This record gives sequence, structure tokens and C-alpha cells, in this order.
Amino acid sequence: MLTQIRAEKPIIHCLTNHVVSNFQANGLLSLGASPIMGEAPEEAADLAALAGAVSLNIGTLNETTVTSMLIAGKAANKKGVPVILDPVGAGATPYRLSTVKRILEEVEVSVLRCNAGELAAIMGADWQSKGVDAGAGEADITQLARSSAKKLSVIVAVTGKTDVVTDGDTVIENASGDPIMTSVTGMGCLLSAVVAAFSAVSPDRPLAAAAEALRFYGLAGEKAAQHVKGPGSFQTAFLDALSSVRQSDIDELNRMEDGAL
Repeated sequence: MLTQIRAEKPIIHCLTNHVVSNFQANGLLSLGASPIMGEAPEEAADLAALAGAVSLNIGTLNETTVTSMLIAGKAANKKGVPVILDPVGAGATPYRLSTVKRILEEVEVSVLRCNAGELAAIMGADWQSKGVDAGAGEADITQLARSSAKKLSVIVAVTGKTDVVTDGDTVIENASGDPIMTSVTGMGCLLSAVVAAFSAVSPDRPLAAAAEALRFYGLAGEKAAQHVKGPGSFQTAFLDALSSVRQSDIDELNRMEDGAL
């Protein structure tokens, strides 16, 4: 899929939050995709129809962006374009949670890319999140992800120390990555856009696309972390790593993971 992204340079329509839009666009360019960051309702449907995938991110919500997300999501559905939803801080306020539920009800979402706290909030599970951070709780995240995927009819990709990707039946885990990734804002938001890029070149295999995207992303994080002094230098190194991770690197990790099963 990585080789295909770099060859085809799929357009990824991002309706994202203002904190991370620049990082997200540069990350997609480093990967090899082509970002469009338009969020006006007047062009949301047209841009979604042009795209290979649509990435919806609720990080800095307002009524205009919600309207645009619904328009773009529905337009993407009509064209068979994958839609990735990042429910940033879903449990932080009732407005965020109701917006996520509305999108899930009105738009056919291909992949729900979230952390444990966000998924727990959406599903009403016992969990103590902290703002937009994952927080902590006693729920079995793998089981919660499986039941959520079945109930919502969506691929669920929950990121954490060990990522879990599931369609409700098959579960794929990913342990690649580095702890410093949690020290840079927007890492999860960019990841959702990267999932969109992988989904764009493999729209009929959303589970595989999400799992491959997470493994690629974790490998980039490990590579970037090797020679940095802290979060500031890591952000720059990570953008470089997104362009330098090779398909063979992912293939090798896949072989190692398969051998461990």
C-alpha cells in the first residue's frame, strides 16, 4: 500500500482542527499523498468527490465545520470514497460527544481512529479520560473495540501502547512506535489522515489498510526517535521519517508479527 500511495499520490480531503492542520498537511506530503484542507460548506461536497479519502477530525469544533463534515461525508459515501473519523476528545464535552454520534449516524464511516478514552465515551463504557488524552480505566480495550466495531459497523482502530484494529471478528495488534510520540500535539490527528491515505489506495480492505497504516506510522516514530533530543526535534525528524520508511520495512515488521502469532 505504501508503494501504491507514493505512485498514485491520492488526494486526501481533511476537515481537521486548527491546531494541527499544518502538521497534518506536511505529514501527508511527506508520506507521498496530496492533502486538501478545505472546510467551507460551499465546497465540501466537491472536494470530497475529488478525493481518494476523507479525514474528519473534531478537534476544534464549530457549527460551520460540523455542517461541512456532514456534507463531505455524505458526498464521499455517494462516490464510494472512504471516510475516516477522528473523535478528538469525544468525552470532554456533551457537544463533542453528540457531534461524533451524529456523524456516525448520518455518515457511513470506514474507520473510527481513536484512543481508548474516546472510544469509551462513545460507547458509554467506564473510563476516566483527561481532556483529549486517553486517560485510564478498567475496561478491556480489545473487547470494547470488537463490540464497538460490530455495533457501529465500522473498523475500529484504537491507539495506545499496543494498538488494536478490528472489524469485530478479526483483531490485529501493533506494538511499533516510541513513547516520545505522545509528547507532540497532533500525532493522533496526523495518524488518522495517514489511515485515510492507506484507505484511499485500498478502499475495499479497510481493516488491512488501517492496520498497515498504524504499523507504518509506528515504524516512522521509532526511526525518528533514534537521534533526537526532545519533542521539538522529534517533530521535524518524524516528518523526514514518513518519507524514508520503505515498503520493505513494513513487510519485515509484518513477517515478524505473523511469526509471533
